[in-house]
Amino acid sequence: MIIQLLEQIEVAGSNILGDKAYGSEPIREWISSQGGTYTIPPRENAKKPWKVDWCLYKERHLVECFFNKIKHFRRVATRYDNLANSF
Repeated sequence: MIIQLLEQIEVAGSNILGDKAYGSEPIREWISSQGGTYTIPPRENAKKPWKVDWCLYKERHLVECFFNKIKHFRRVATRYDNLANSF
């Protein structure tokens, strides 16, 4: 399913950030075959762990924290201000 989602964007020249759930070999091979790179950490039980740029991986955490913060502001997250009964 993730490959179908990635097919909708231009992967060539991009660096895909993902968590451990997306570190399977078919996903990593597909990203590489499209000319992209990936920063996905291996699972702890991986038979052949690969190197990860942990400094770049931390950027993914920043994005997750941003979305978590805006969820606390209902007006931004759900846009209730646009409803007629709000006026």
